[in-house]
Amino acid sequence: MMAVAVLALDGVVPFELSVPGQIFGTANQAAGTSHYDVRVCAPDRTVTTSPDHGAFQIHAPGDLGTLARADTVVIPAHSGFLEPPPGSVVEALRAAAARGARLASICVGAFSLAATGLLDGHRATTHWQYAGELARRYPEVDVDPAVLFVDHGNLITSAGVAAALDLCLHLVRTDLGAHLAAATARRTVMPLQRDGGQAQFIEHPQPTDRTATLQPTLYWIQANLHQSLTLDVIAQHAAMSIRSLNRHFRAQTGTTPLQWLLRARIRHAQQLLETTDLTVDCIADESGFGSAATLRHHFTRQTGTSPQAYRTAFRTR
Repeated sequence: MMAVAVLALDGVVPFELSVPGQIFGTANQAAGTSHYDVRVCAPDRTVTTSPDHGAFQIHAPGDLGTLARADTVVIPAHSGFLEPPPGSVVEALRAAAARGARLASICVGAFSLAATGLLDGHRATTHWQYAGELARRYPEVDVDPAVLFVDHGNLITSAGVAAALDLCLHLVRTDLGAHLAAATARRTVMPLQRDGGQAQFIEHPQPTDRTATLQPTLYWIQANLHQSLTLDVIAQHAAMSIRSLNRHFRAQTGTTPLQWLLRARIRHAQQLLETTDLTVDCIADESGFGSAATLRHHFTRQTGTSPQAYRTAFRTR
């Protein structure tokens, strides 16, 4: 069983504090067995949540000693994030990292993680609104404000608020595979992976026609990944010109139609590699790549590993 410690600092944001327990607990339910043991901990046990989000007191079952026994430490946002965290917290986080624990920050929880120095020399993210401030205070950190999360293995940072869900689902997928992550996502009524990163929330103009939505087309693409889907074909289904299609895609997903299609095909190939014994050639056909060579090329570029290596790693779990 994996021990997860959720660090509650004074002024913690209640939603972000509760997401790890919700997602990991739901993963346990979906699996029918307990893979995760989630414990909230606080330096002095009792903390008051963020005054801007309905302040109330909570009494945590654990203190900083809980971090010493955790496999994963989650650091949610708290209202005092612009002030340096207590020295005891910094030391506890550094000690957890030194013994191999996985540290994951949510939203502006990245400021607390950056204060440890562990993010120096690494790419990281936080809420887009505070990305500039994080970069200014910690110039050794390569801050990327456009993504939903950045995974360096044992150091993971995520974007604002709802990205806590993306982060925790990503951790479930990493730990337990796509099948249980997908089951967890369905039970929490979340997509397994959102496309476009924070870019879909930052200064992207809304569609001129407010009734327009690409959702039917996105579902149609997902159901027809094995087909040859060109921009012309997608635009015809959406009843738009190619120019309008590109504009609406940018506004509603934060990416282009062909990039969204490529990611959907990669995700489908991942699912087939994890859950079936189909050959790579068959998976290439099923996911619309046409040939195993094309699948390997795009799969390696997107995931950093080959389809066979990916299958070996995730089918073994």
